[in-house]
This record gives sequence, C-alpha cells and structure tokens, in this order.
Amino acid sequence: MKGTNDSKSFDLQELMNTLNTLDPQNVGSWPMPVKAVIYLLVFIAVLVLGYMLDLSGIRDNLTTGESEQQTLLGEFEAKVFKAQNLEVYKSQLKDMEDSFGALLRQLPQDTEVPGLLEDITHTGLGSGLEFEAIDLGSETAKDFYAEQPINIKVTGDYHAFGAFVSGVSALPRIVTLHDFTIVPKQSTGGRADDGGAPVLTMSILAKTYRYNDKSGVGAKPTTDKSAPDGGAK
Repeated sequence: MKGTNDSKSFDLQELMNTLNTLDPQNVGSWPMPVKAVIYLLVFIAVLVLGYMLDLSGIRDNLTTGESEQQTLLGEFEAKVFKAQNLEVYKSQLKDMEDSFGALLRQLPQDTEVPGLLEDITHTGLGSGLEFEAIDLGSETAKDFYAEQPINIKVTGDYHAFGAFVSGVSALPRIVTLHDFTIVPKQSTGGRADDGGAPVLTMSILAKTYRYNDKSGVGAKPTTDKSAPDGGAK
C-alpha cells in the first residue's frame, strides 16, 4: 500500500513538473499525453458551448411559438364569439339601418326647404319675434348629405328668443343653430316702449341637412325669403 501511494505522489509530482516545463509558444513540443488532455478539454468545451447555443435557440423558438399560440388562440376565441353571436349582430345591423333610414327621412328634400322656412318663420312669429331677414346661404356637399345654411335675423326679448330656439329644436326636420349674436335694437336703444323687457336683435345661423344621393351638389345663390303674414321685412 505504501508503494502505491508513493507511485501516485510521484506521478502527480511528475505531471506538475511536466506542466511547469511546457512552452506556450511551442505547443508542438508538448508531450502527447498533455496534448491529448488539452484536445479533450477543448472538445468538451466546444460540445458544451454548442449545446448551450443550440438550447438558447430552442428556447427562443419556444417563446415565439407560445406567443403565436396565444395570439392564434385569442383570434380563434374572437371568431367563435362572433360566430355564436352572428344572429345578434345581424339584428343589431338591421336596427342600425332602420335608425339610419329614420334619420334620413328627417332630412328635407329640395322641394321641402321652402316649407321648412315657413315652419321656422311661423315658430318665430308664434314666439313673439319680428323677422328682419331669413336668407338661404350656399349649400355645401358633405360625404353623404348636403348642408344648407339659413341666416336669420329677428328682434324681440330674451323670453321670445328662448321660445324660438326651443320651437326650432322641436321641428320634425333636423335643424341646428349656430353662431348667434344678440345686441340691443338700434332704433329703440334697446328699451321697450312700454317700459317692459328690452328689445334686442338676434342674428343666428341655422343649418338644415338633406340626403345627398348625387355625386355633386350645386351651390344655391343667396336669396331673401320674407316671412308670411307680414312677419318678415
């Protein structure tokens, strides 16, 4: 047993001495056993490095595949949901088409604009206003509808203005009001003759709309429209 330990110690000491005498600049002069050990270590390192690099690529592919799987699963669930609710969507689409048709029916045709002017005038007269002017502006074509501006100038008091605006909003046709200005009436200095509410002048832009079923809509020249029953002047 003692001889065996001495042999191991001697071999280890000899290996250390051999390693210490190796010349890094002259690898070809190294002993064959040392070269074999170095080659083996390099081979093992290459195998480990290649394995790690290959495993990294596999992990990246796995992560990408999982992400694509989640995306496809989400798309599949969305399509299944739509397929299950197809009849509901069809019903909602029909309701939207009916609502859209109802809105289109509220848009006046060319021949209905004079009637709309009469409705606006009667509403103003019924509210206690006097019309100084009610003029059609130039019609403007939009995507699927045409916008017809109407310039209105009336005199009265605040209560009459409020009743007029409320009455116009209640008309069966779509009419929107924009850009109003209120100033004292010049002829009276803004005071009522009987000492009541001050007399004011209001200028307001009304807009009505019609369905545009043509590729283009020609502009209409501005014309003065007098209110019936002697209300406008």
